[in-house]
Amino acid sequence: MVTTGSAQTALRFTDESFADRIRESLEAVEERLLKAVDTDQPLLRQSGSHLINAGGKRFRPMLTLACSHLGDPGRPGILESAVALELTHLATLYHDDVMDEAAVRRGAASANARWDNSVAILTGDYLFSQAAQIMAELGPEAVRAQALTFARLVRGQINETMPRPEGIDAVEWHLEILSEKTGSLIATCAKFGAWFAGAEAATIAVAEEFGEVIGVAFQLSDDIIDIASDQSGKTPGTDLLEGVPTLPVLYALAGTDPAEAALRDLVAGPVPEDRLDEALRLLRASSALDEARATLDQYRKRARNLAASLPEGPARGALLDVCDYMTERDS
Repeated sequence: MVTTGSAQTALRFTDESFADRIRESLEAVEERLLKAVDTDQPLLRQSGSHLINAGGKRFRPMLTLACSHLGDPGRPGILESAVALELTHLATLYHDDVMDEAAVRRGAASANARWDNSVAILTGDYLFSQAAQIMAELGPEAVRAQALTFARLVRGQINETMPRPEGIDAVEWHLEILSEKTGSLIATCAKFGAWFAGAEAATIAVAEEFGEVIGVAFQLSDDIIDIASDQSGKTPGTDLLEGVPTLPVLYALAGTDPAEAALRDLVAGPVPEDRLDEALRLLRASSALDEARATLDQYRKRARNLAASLPEGPARGALLDVCDYMTERDS
């Protein structure tokens, strides 16, 4: 298990010595995250450290650090880029919770619930500014890459909130949104690790593509876990209650089987709380869940093929471990 401070993930690396190195580096990331919000403004210091202290997987900096072993992991800029990109991710969470009117984040009250929307938005803005300052120290190419990534992230977020354009397949639209709002930042995390480590251009490109593919796979896995999570310990059906059109629901709505007509009617909008158990039962027995799992498997296989094409070494092994973890987390 890879752990650091308040952060923990069930991901295990086969190479224990490599896992120890990543764990040590993640501890340094954690320290720098807290340093980035150690301002003399009391409220901002408290709100800025709120989600950092709440924990999280730290998957993004872990991926940056792992991919740095595709080159020289001792080169400058690796740790700094990992911190900047995690700050960017954390900033989006503050803004997402305002947009979603979320009351809980990582098992604790969200910033907007604990304080208010204005504090949450401004805290997110502050984290973006801290990330930008770090990127500026890393050079104009790093700034440009982060800006392009952020543009994709925002575009994906906006597309998620607007009606799907006519003539575009619902599943394709959903996957494209996930590529932009989730995959883009994870792709840049992998890219920066390999890039600042001085890896070859072809290796950097493969790492970046791996990051995007595995990022989408993680979100698809979450889509499935939200329905089939009776084995995971998570509360199932959250997306159904909120009317979020995840992949299994989209496949259900696109179905034509008369036997699943009741399911289509039920998930066409937010599911009433008193019918959640029924919706979960119907989805779990439907072909839609099988289709969603098949799509996830396609992404996992694609990610594994990309990882396997990288130069032999601990980084390649670690990325293959990530693919294995993806298989386990929704089984």
